[in-house]
Amino acid sequence: MKQSEIIGLSTAELQVQLSQLKKTYADLKTAHAISPIQNPLQIRAVRRSVARLTTELSKRDLQQL
Repeated sequence: MKQSEIIGLSTAELQVQLSQLKKTYADLKTAHAISPIQNPLQIRAVRRSVARLTTELSKRDLQQL
């Protein structure tokens, strides 16, 4: 997910997207631990998307103060 897409989302949408991506990340990690997945770079991409969403949510919380 690109930063420009993240900025356009509302806070509620960000939280929903974050929970979905965290679940996807956990599923990918589990699947990769059991047997190697075809594209292990997916794990990195999802982890970075989670970080982007978390950063944007934190930034919005700080702006509200």
